[in-house]
Amino acid sequence: MTERRFTRLLIANRSEIAVRVARTAKQLGITTVAVYSDADRDNPHVAACDTSVSIGGTTPAESYLVVDKLIDAARQSGAQAIHPGYGFLSENATFARRVSEAGLVFVGPPASAIDAMGDKARARRRMAEAGIPVVPGYDGDDQSEALLLAEAARIGFPIMVKASAGGGGRGMRRVDTPDALPEALKLAVSEAQKAFGDGRMILERAVIEPRHVEIQVFADSHGNVVHLGERDCSVQRRHQKIVEEAPSPAVDETLRKRMGDAAVAVAREIGYTGAGTIEFLLDRAGHFYFMEMNTRLQVEHPVTEFVTGQDLVEWQLRVAQGEPLPLAQSDIRITGHAVEVRLCAEDPADDFLPRTGNVLVWRPGPHVRSDHALADGMSISPFYDSMLGKVIAHGGSRIEAIERLADALDETVLLGVTSNRRFLSRVLRHPAFIEGSLVSTAFIAQHFPTNESRINKPGHVAWSLAAWLSAAGTDRAESQGPAWRGWRSGAALPVPCRLAWLGARAENQSATRRGTVLLGSHSAWVRFDEGEPLLLHDTPGRPGDLASVTIGERTFRYRHAWENNHLWLHLDGDDYLFASHNRDGAKSSDEAEADGILRAPMNGRVIAVDLTEGQTVEAGQTVMVLEAMKMEHAIAAPFAGKVMSIGIRTGEQVAPGQILAQLEPLPG
Repeated sequence: MTERRFTRLLIANRSEIAVRVARTAKQLGITTVAVYSDADRDNPHVAACDTSVSIGGTTPAESYLVVDKLIDAARQSGAQAIHPGYGFLSENATFARRVSEAGLVFVGPPASAIDAMGDKARARRRMAEAGIPVVPGYDGDDQSEALLLAEAARIGFPIMVKASAGGGGRGMRRVDTPDALPEALKLAVSEAQKAFGDGRMILERAVIEPRHVEIQVFADSHGNVVHLGERDCSVQRRHQKIVEEAPSPAVDETLRKRMGDAAVAVAREIGYTGAGTIEFLLDRAGHFYFMEMNTRLQVEHPVTEFVTGQDLVEWQLRVAQGEPLPLAQSDIRITGHAVEVRLCAEDPADDFLPRTGNVLVWRPGPHVRSDHALADGMSISPFYDSMLGKVIAHGGSRIEAIERLADALDETVLLGVTSNRRFLSRVLRHPAFIEGSLVSTAFIAQHFPTNESRINKPGHVAWSLAAWLSAAGTDRAESQGPAWRGWRSGAALPVPCRLAWLGARAENQSATRRGTVLLGSHSAWVRFDEGEPLLLHDTPGRPGDLASVTIGERTFRYRHAWENNHLWLHLDGDDYLFASHNRDGAKSSDEAEADGILRAPMNGRVIAVDLTEGQTVEAGQTVMVLEAMKMEHAIAAPFAGKVMSIGIRTGEQVAPGQILAQLEPLPG
């Protein structure tokens, strides 16, 4: 095949993956071009590239999903090739085709291969015809509810409802009983239609507690196809991966060859070129079933890079220029073990709902690879996916890699945005994950099933440190130099302190403490509600700096940051958020909101309002639906009541805490 050399590459994506592609492209001497929406003007991926082009808009539909804007940006910048990253248009056959028609190189598979795997129903049928095992199910064109109900009865419950055009967990539901199927279909179709513009469904028999194991394949335009081993992506929430590792603890050399051979056969069947991933379900008996093919680079590609010693983005760029694969199958070796976690802006203790905010302090942990596009001062937008980056560790053994990654997560600091960082380190240290043999897609449901099990409560040390920092930061305290704090000609006067822990929403309870802080020279006494006082030694560190405090015989390390009256605290690997009423004129916490006020739990767009003023609603009834970070979130009535007022309309953007509606309990 004729080589298609290029020297300037446009990266049709944003944030972490744009930074990742730019890094390797620059190493190969390729000039990089970033594109950015209005919301991403200051995103670090823009500075990571040699030049950039604005494509306007804020939402993906106005920016990164607009084919014409991306091709125009390539022409304007003089780019000869486009790398789609992952997500957005990376698996869009029309985009790949339009790029080629514009005379540009698409760094990915041909449009025909994307077409072959883009429709999950057709892909299932094609793989079954080629002899690749698939989960028993229904993937036909007749999508009438009557037929789907009949097919579900034939398949047997529990079943999985999946979007034919989908991926990433959207449009997917597990259904355990026949009576739950109609509602599940309705919700899945709605979500798939909004996400993919296609509401067709696939029904599959639910494989109980399987492992999610995928094979990395690579093909060139010279007829060579190889696989680079497997990745285990079984630890998931909402059908989306959060922990990935290579190799899989459940795969031996024999099974690896069988799965690898099947994956290579899939790639050959569709005339594939470039990087791709064949995803399988693996049951406890060692039987594997084809799920889908992702016709792009995967989020979790770094673990494969670690264990093979290969740069997969470099392979992509070289293959796209017509070069043959750099290695034959016999030359590929798996060395050591690698584990990756996805750092996401979300609250595990609030049903993993996404969060937004401003990054006040970002310090990645040591001795690991951190793929990210984070920087102090940047804003986390509600318009895009909640994933902020990935943290990856490699070791000579699985245990070594796990321990290295967990320790690095403890030292990773992200203040200003609620994240799953601490939860990820808890997952890695869970005995069942460390043992490894029984890890499945049910891991979170089994070991962290409730908000309560995922919450991170502050202990007495965290409360006391927060009180000290709060009191030391008041006008009254700051009017004295540090050496003079607490010194008076008479008795020292304590500083009153009132704190509210803002992680208590998951428990549906208030968490407020009142106390006093006596500031001394390089020390402070803290006492809450007439309890025993606690002596803290040292002076408060400056916001953002690594500091320490000694309490009794133990020294604790911490970083902190202030945002108005909110104190973000990273203490010995844990994260806490407090509201300090020393720093504002807030009302008493006893003046709680009246029952029945529905508030937005996050930044998002209102996509459905299922109520009218004067209407009566039942407890638990879905009354609104918000869309944030590519997920839909139902707002339910807390009790049976009458709708007194509605504060928003469909299509509006809302902020956390914004009043959506007010209900009045029904009498009696």
